[in-house]
Amino acid sequence: MNAVQPIADASAVTATRRNRLGGLLTRLWPAVIAYSVILAAVILVTKFHGATDYVGPDNDDGMRLVEVRDFLAGQGWFDLMQYRLGLAGGTLMHWSRLIDLPIASLIWFFGLFAPRETAEALALAVWPVSLIFPAMLAMGVAGRRIGGVAGMHIALGLTAPAIYTGNRFAPGAIDHHNAQLALVATMVAMLVDPERRGWSYAVAGVAAAVAIAIGAETTPFVAAVCLTVALLWAWEGENFAIAARAFGLSLTIAINILFFATVPPRLYSMVTCDNLSLGYYSLAAIGGGLLLFSAVFASGLRRPLRFAALAFVGAGVFGAAIVIAPQCLSDPLGSLDPMLVELWLRHISEAQSLLALARTDPTSVGAFYAAGLFGVAVCIFRIIQRDRVQIHLVLLFLLATSWAIALVQVRGSAFSNLLSILPLALLIIDVRRISNSDSENVAVAFVYVMTVLASVPAVWAVGGGLVSMQMENAAQKATEPTKALSCTSKEALAPLAELPPGLISAPSEMGVPILRFTQNRVLSAPYHRDQGGMLTEMHIGLAKPQEAEAFLKGAGVTALAFCPKDLQTRELAKLKPDGLYAELGKGNIPPYLEPLAKGPDTGVQFFRYRPTAN
Repeated sequence: MNAVQPIADASAVTATRRNRLGGLLTRLWPAVIAYSVILAAVILVTKFHGATDYVGPDNDDGMRLVEVRDFLAGQGWFDLMQYRLGLAGGTLMHWSRLIDLPIASLIWFFGLFAPRETAEALALAVWPVSLIFPAMLAMGVAGRRIGGVAGMHIALGLTAPAIYTGNRFAPGAIDHHNAQLALVATMVAMLVDPERRGWSYAVAGVAAAVAIAIGAETTPFVAAVCLTVALLWAWEGENFAIAARAFGLSLTIAINILFFATVPPRLYSMVTCDNLSLGYYSLAAIGGGLLLFSAVFASGLRRPLRFAALAFVGAGVFGAAIVIAPQCLSDPLGSLDPMLVELWLRHISEAQSLLALARTDPTSVGAFYAAGLFGVAVCIFRIIQRDRVQIHLVLLFLLATSWAIALVQVRGSAFSNLLSILPLALLIIDVRRISNSDSENVAVAFVYVMTVLASVPAVWAVGGGLVSMQMENAAQKATEPTKALSCTSKEALAPLAELPPGLISAPSEMGVPILRFTQNRVLSAPYHRDQGGMLTEMHIGLAKPQEAEAFLKGAGVTALAFCPKDLQTRELAKLKPDGLYAELGKGNIPPYLEPLAKGPDTGVQFFRYRPTAN
């Protein structure tokens, strides 16, 4: 009996600890912290392993680092010019200092006790990983509000692989897309508050303003959020008045603060459609102000009169848009030169539409669109069944908006995939309950497993990858792939060190690495605001050698980069077989170009430009 007692005591202690841990994980903050820490650790370990660079693979990551370096070197808060990009005078960038500031602060902090490159590497690892927590917190809050503790854990469990496989939160990913995902999740989490608390909608209004300030990609979604709040107020009246007032007031105050805190005073009157400017600022401020006014003075009116008041608000916002920013009602890239659309934009994978993706990479369509479509279908089915109608109506509208954006540009699928987690979490809860009540039913268990798998975009990606492997023909399998020679690595750009800093004419994909690794200016980088520089570089490649010199001299080019593997370079050579790029590909070098020593295992040849005598 004495020997059994210690064992029983130990079992009791273990059971108590297990119960405490289980109870702890039913609470929001401990659960979110646990998921976030584990996910961050997995990302840091797996993404760092085998990494060859501390900057993300996207051009935007490298360009953000260039801007942060300039900021740390003394370029002003309101000075958003990239002086080393484009034609003489530089290019006015459309990114926000709101993202530059925390990254610059981290680099400065780590620079107190580490060399600059190490400080940059640490900062670029910490910043994206630190955004995992707010994104997970928002999804955990949303899941808990719509589905209780089970909804919270399912939402967190599905968000974790979405974050891991999406690479937006991986070390080095310092563009603004990770912050946008966290903000979108925050807005949705606040809008599904079943108690319609004012602070929830105040947070949603601030998140909407910040989302507009850091990038225009989420502007249609923010508009959908505003419309959702307005429609809920018009439908419910007094019961929703506090929420509507909180949203309208916070949106109006926040957008005013952000406009004057981030927009250069000299640009107050300028309307641009790719960042926070007078256009989006005025529409957000007018819309938020009119919603606030309506919620204060019209909430007690009958429902038809509230909808009439809402129509007045809509007419005011639309009228302001027509007067102040009519160009923002159409495609922001609609003014892009046709040559750039044909030779550059249509080759950018994240800017492709569903139809273009289906033509170029059909096996990846499922990964980008299936989960979102599944979520939309679930919402519609639930609404028809009169099951938690308001929650599913809100999720349907916001999810359908994100999915529609993704149809136009595939980059929007990150948002629709994330939002689809919420209606699918509710479905998983219900299917799981049915499965548990009839554990012997294999069909129900199968439906449960398939529902979970269909909710994860990565599963669709794996399926698409398997199909793609099956579609490969035998000849392609038998062919040994040749090693790709880099045109953008630090080693490939080393020959530029032989020259004094000047203006380099290079394909747009080489622009950001040249800015990052050297002190040179570049004509071209893949940004729509650098139309003049990109067109000049293309005309250089297309022109006959004797005519190309005029472009080189007119732009002030000091060196030219020729990368025969570059897609755009190949397109230009194919388009003009007697153009400069085509001739260089044949080995015909005009007398005004002097080849520089080429680095080993690199794919780019640099030429010094020496003007010929007139």
